[in-house]
Amino acid sequence: MRIPIPPIPLPAHVVELAREYADGTREPAEPREAATVILMRPSEHGPAVYYLRRHTSMEFAGGMCVYPGGGVDPRDFDTTVAWAGPSPAEWAERLGCDEERARALVCAAVRETFEESGVLLAGASAQEVVADTTGADWEADRHALESRELAMTSFLSARGLVLRTDLLGVWGGWLTPAFEPKRYRTWFFVALLPEGQRTRDVSTESASVTWLPAADAVAQAERGEMLMMPPTYLTSLEVAQLATPEEVIAAAHGRVVEMHTPVVEPLDDEGWTLSVPVHHRSILAAHRGA
Repeated sequence: MRIPIPPIPLPAHVVELAREYADGTREPAEPREAATVILMRPSEHGPAVYYLRRHTSMEFAGGMCVYPGGGVDPRDFDTTVAWAGPSPAEWAERLGCDEERARALVCAAVRETFEESGVLLAGASAQEVVADTTGADWEADRHALESRELAMTSFLSARGLVLRTDLLGVWGGWLTPAFEPKRYRTWFFVALLPEGQRTRDVSTESASVTWLPAADAVAQAERGEMLMMPPTYLTSLEVAQLATPEEVIAAAHGRVVEMHTPVVEPLDDEGWTLSVPVHHRSILAAHRGA
């Protein structure tokens, strides 16, 4: 099965539905805030990225390949969480939001990465990072975090760890279109797999996991061998333009999130599609011309 790749022609009923939301006839659902992390390691074919394939039975993005991530939890707002790296105020500038929300988003990004891959961006100090999280005691804590029996602040405190927020970089932001019944305002982060740590197929939301060079993931999506939503496809395509994970991290420096909400716009020939961020348009054009 070949899946549609941006620009995606929209069926007439979707265009009409979008117009009803645009003119105020319908009220859009309130989006939930979320964080997702493009976790990378080196490969011979450019940055390799960690993907999870969601269970087909899931209500949102069933069967799609995604990065580790999920919704912000109320306990992610805890101001007593042990912290190293850029301050919440600095993160607020980068993420384009208030300081309280920025702290929660960074905490959610670290927590969800640990819950869904077993990788923990934390250390005993601002200069250290945990080397191994594969033991049974780590797995018990991961389960407790996932079930919300344990808060991130308590988890870090009990182990004498601090969040290594400097190990994250800012990449982008997407808000689900207004006409979707379930919506997320998602901030995208990038991070390197810490030395010594290993990913594990532990997420209850995924049917399978894989490491793939971003370029290979894009090719598989275009052949219909890997299902992706447009933000995942476009982000993977953008990451694939760089030669190493370190180059991706370097490119993240200085980025400020401008949240993109796809809206209906005309196609060049005829019909309608959903808009993509301006900087992705040139990447798409170059990719299609290759």
